[in-house]
Amino acid sequence: MRTPPDRPRKLLLAVDAPSLLHRNHHARAHSDLRDRGGRPAWALHGMLRQILEAVDQFAPDAVLFGLDDRTSSEREAAYPAYKAGRAPKDATLVDQLERAGSLLDALGLLAVTPPGLEADDVNATAATWAERSGWSCVLVTSDRDSFAHISEHTSVLRLIDGGISASPLLTPQRLHAMYGVAATSYLEFAALRGDASDNLPGVSGIGEKTAAVLLAQVGSMQAAWADIDHCAGANLVAAVDSWCVETGSARVGRRLLSRLTAPGARERYEFNLSIMRGREVDLRLTPDVPGSPGLLPLDPGRVTRVVGHLGVESTTALALRVLTEPPASVGSGS
Repeated sequence: MRTPPDRPRKLLLAVDAPSLLHRNHHARAHSDLRDRGGRPAWALHGMLRQILEAVDQFAPDAVLFGLDDRTSSEREAAYPAYKAGRAPKDATLVDQLERAGSLLDALGLLAVTPPGLEADDVNATAATWAERSGWSCVLVTSDRDSFAHISEHTSVLRLIDGGISASPLLTPQRLHAMYGVAATSYLEFAALRGDASDNLPGVSGIGEKTAAVLLAQVGSMQAAWADIDHCAGANLVAAVDSWCVETGSARVGRRLLSRLTAPGARERYEFNLSIMRGREVDLRLTPDVPGSPGLLPLDPGRVTRVVGHLGVESTTALALRVLTEPPASVGSGS
């Protein structure tokens, strides 16, 4: 069993359901799996199967699913081009996205659809809730947005090809190894770089490598902007050029300063930050109330009935094994 290093704390598994449904729709559409009512079920089954495997690996005390509000979007209202350019969703995927919440609720897990917001906001709130409550948290997603929530007690299981067992568990140390930035700086890093998948251009002329160097040498964008305002960026240029000399690179401090002070650069950064930042939502998670939605273990009868409706016996058997037994923290007395 792969468990976070701080397992004595209770564990919340927070799942970006749309991310998993999209991945499984494209990976499993060829199966044309239907539930016992004849409706498309390959994405729902794939998502559930992956989460059962994650529960088996991490033995969480509670499982929470975030869903997107498909009727309205605060971010799209603020930025009509948000996520523009994405291909229209297949009707069978839309059908399964719309049924996911009711399936999870029927199972006894907790699905949260925040009005006007997204699964990313549920993940952001889950990380904050766990930290405040003395729990650990694992966010399950294929989206990089959740990297901003990585901390000492929050990890991200980033789903890639190969499924749960082949997916990396990202900690602050692993995130730094990947991007060269501290976990606490990832949101600023992303705002500088931009996000093509959300149709958010970054600050012109600043890519991942430059953004990482800037944040590593200056500490934060707040410090960078303050230096620009108070001494025309002299300390910023000196810090970046000092790093360049130490690493044998060409000096880029003044070029970087010119990009940060170009017309619209700071506004672009601040706008990206406002769009990317997670909003706090009501999780409706009540761990002090036995049997409340999301808490494990679940009722075997419900698990048999709901998972059985998907028509895959091996998945029903796995669900009964991993969802109806007490989590590891119960047995450990924590």
